[in-house]
Amino acid sequence: MNRRLVILGGGESGVGAAILAKKEGYAVFVSDGGVIKDHYKKDLQSRGIEFEEGGHSAEKMQWAGEVMKSPGIPHKSPVVQDFLERGVPLISDIELAYRHKGKSKIIGITGSNGKTTTTAMIFHICKTAGLDCALVGNIGFSMARQVAEDPKELYVTEISSFQLDDIITFRPDVAVLTNITEDHLDRYDYSFEKYIRAKFNIVKNQEAGDVFIYCEDDPVTMQYINLIPFSSNPLPFAMSRELPKGAYINNNHMVITGHEPLTMSIYDFALKGKHNQYNTMAACLAASVMDIRKEKIRDAVTSFESLEHRMEPVSTIRGVEFINDSKATNVNSTWFALESMEKPVILILGGVDKGNDYSSLMELVKEKVKAIVCMGVDNTKIHKAFGQEVEVMVNTASAKEAVHAAFRLADKGDVVLLSPACASFDLFKNYEDRGKQFKEAVREL
Repeated sequence: MNRRLVILGGGESGVGAAILAKKEGYAVFVSDGGVIKDHYKKDLQSRGIEFEEGGHSAEKMQWAGEVMKSPGIPHKSPVVQDFLERGVPLISDIELAYRHKGKSKIIGITGSNGKTTTTAMIFHICKTAGLDCALVGNIGFSMARQVAEDPKELYVTEISSFQLDDIITFRPDVAVLTNITEDHLDRYDYSFEKYIRAKFNIVKNQEAGDVFIYCEDDPVTMQYINLIPFSSNPLPFAMSRELPKGAYINNNHMVITGHEPLTMSIYDFALKGKHNQYNTMAACLAASVMDIRKEKIRDAVTSFESLEHRMEPVSTIRGVEFINDSKATNVNSTWFALESMEKPVILILGGVDKGNDYSSLMELVKEKVKAIVCMGVDNTKIHKAFGQEVEVMVNTASAKEAVHAAFRLADKGDVVLLSPACASFDLFKNYEDRGKQFKEAVREL
């Protein structure tokens, strides 16, 4: 293997990969077309790793034996195309981490919605059970950094479709696919099929002793499960029927089958809402596969705390409840958020549209939404979708403006829900920044 590694991107995944590659004896060069943050520069400098920012130098690009591409860089970018045309192998950070993880196990979680909550819950159960584990991937440290700096026996890893695009040998012992809905289509030539197949890459290297956990109620998953071959042991979860193997909900009780069956009331779940019942089933199945005792699973599920920016209660002011669901960067996430609402809603929507089709929200919007506050640079599509159905729609251009507008429109007993259904890059750095600015604006009311 040619051990000259060029890393494209100087963020968490790129720098984590650089640290691991350097430790494993690769010649490493990090190249970022933009600006590398100061703390990442320090990480590289302290380890003597060469890097550049503000562009890609042709000489170093020619030198590469292999390229690690950060997930945020599209395949269409000229620098990536150049490598592909020359036949230079392209890998993701999880591929590099997998090569050097030793005998450690991996639970890999992907899906369009619920993957972060499911990942965090699996980690919480494993930690509660006393396993030597780390929470890595899109949540927390990159897996490569963790492998390099603080190796564990188990990595609970949140994985995006972009990371799965560039795997060669990466193989999770347990693969979890929460669901598949239209998302990131701008990165897949607006082909839903390409995105679906990217998600299914999580099982492509699995073997007979491995486990594949998936949602039997998800129509897209079920449409493709017989079209895409896999060798692992299938473990479905569902609410639509009782399953002989896997997990299901019946009469408001979750049942996990297996050599140590677990039955638990959904009213004891820490996380509420139908979508979180699916997330909880997926997490409990993964934990049961790791031979964690059912008492530990039950304790962990009842004590799990919801994550920041995911249906996070912020405050109740003069009888108006504020909820931060900034992580809802696609229409399906917003659907789940609205589906769980039991009070009249002032909905804050908008941002960078990723090819959104808002029609699936229409029934819930008609039923539950009193007013829509648009928060984005261009809100035309939202007005076009809901203008006939919602009497009051206003445009705002900041979190503070949106919060003030929503508060004015709300009555006592209403909910102001930030669930944008869009990416955040028009007005914010990322969804975390959007959520934090929302919370600050609420607290200033």
